[in-house]
Amino acid sequence: EVVASSMVGIMAMRTWIEPVVAGSQVASAFYDTALLLVVKNYYNQANSTAPSHVLEDAQQKAISNFYIIYNLVLGLSPLVSAYGLSKLGDRIHRKIPICVPLLGYLGSKTLLLLLILLDWPVEVMYGAAAFNGLTGGFTTLWAGIMALGSLGSSESKRSLRLIIIELVYGLAGFLGSMASGYLFVGFSDRYREGTVLVSCSIVCYAFSLLYSIFVLTVPKPAASCPAKAKSAEEVGGQLPEAGSSQPSERGISAPVSPLKLIIILLFVAAILYDLAVVGAMNVLPLFLLREPLSWNAVEIGHGNAAGYVIFITSFLGVLVFSRYLRDITMIMIGVASFSAGILIMAFVQWTFLFYIARAVMLFALIPLPTIRSMLSKHVEGSSYGKVFVLLQLSLVTTGVVTSTVYNKIYQNTLDWYSGFCFILSFLVGCLSLLPLSFVAIKQRSTTGSLEILTE
Repeated sequence: EVVASSMVGIMAMRTWIEPVVAGSQVASAFYDTALLLVVKNYYNQANSTAPSHVLEDAQQKAISNFYIIYNLVLGLSPLVSAYGLSKLGDRIHRKIPICVPLLGYLGSKTLLLLLILLDWPVEVMYGAAAFNGLTGGFTTLWAGIMALGSLGSSESKRSLRLIIIELVYGLAGFLGSMASGYLFVGFSDRYREGTVLVSCSIVCYAFSLLYSIFVLTVPKPAASCPAKAKSAEEVGGQLPEAGSSQPSERGISAPVSPLKLIIILLFVAAILYDLAVVGAMNVLPLFLLREPLSWNAVEIGHGNAAGYVIFITSFLGVLVFSRYLRDITMIMIGVASFSAGILIMAFVQWTFLFYIARAVMLFALIPLPTIRSMLSKHVEGSSYGKVFVLLQLSLVTTGVVTSTVYNKIYQNTLDWYSGFCFILSFLVGCLSLLPLSFVAIKQRSTTGSLEILTE
């Protein structure tokens, strides 16, 4: 019995996706810092003869232009493969949309190492971004991870399960960011700057890929509640059909396809919120490099690490809020938290104020995983991959456009007010509360109708 129990425990542990999330996110944190500083050094050398104030502005615009093209390639290339890989994951094997993107990550990050060692131009990274995207990229990887997480969890615990995955993602990013600045400048007496950091990133991606292939197993779908599903189906059959003008026996008329409307509104809210977050986070690294902050590699690493603390606070928020509040209420709290924090960021002049803004964003991570949880409760388990990748593709496509627009706005407002983009994100964040409010109203009306019909 002890042996059998141990075997069951080991098999259960092998369904955990967290080691893949941790390994890939540490690798990503290393890579993000390395890429930013490699690009900065490249353009710094290219304009080394210019006066300091001219040099800083030229460097900011050059880095911004690089990231416009890089993010465009990185964001649009998954459109070719992401849906197909996720569909294969739903039909053939759940590990396909996880392993293929990790293989792409491994190859694309190796190109950055070669760039450092062989003095290639930074434009090589456009090719790395294309290869990363064509193998699925983060779009497919994260949809696959969320599908696996949803598959093995019950509806009542799904929001908590998905936020735990996000927590692991955040803790790994925190540790990776804290170490990244030191690893970038460390060992520079023996190796070129960035060599050790990028090598560590490649090792972490290799670990994640090997774990996914040889250790990870797909969890069995969590048992659903058949009685609840049957009741909902029976009640759904009693609701008036589209175009029907006849009220129900109790005088209650239900809207056409209320669940579909909720799904659409959740998609709109997620896109608007992601637009606000992506836009602000795209220009934030540039904002930190210039005056008045003018941060170095170690300070940037610490600043990135502070951003990952919200994964812990958001997890604790869901842990407490889920006991007393509905999912939609938790989402709105998260949106308000980010919006308030990014408004403060627009007026940052000193380092301590940056950390205050980050502290106010303590629940900013809650919205997207909770929206995914709500979506998973309205679709079949066999469609998780497709639904999540459609949401992720929507977010990525919007993010690509947002990245380009925000970088251009940042360039044009750099001279008179560098924090303007953060004010814009605050307004868009507030705008995302509108569809969420409609979802809350729709849920109340739908729940009310169902309760009356089942009496």
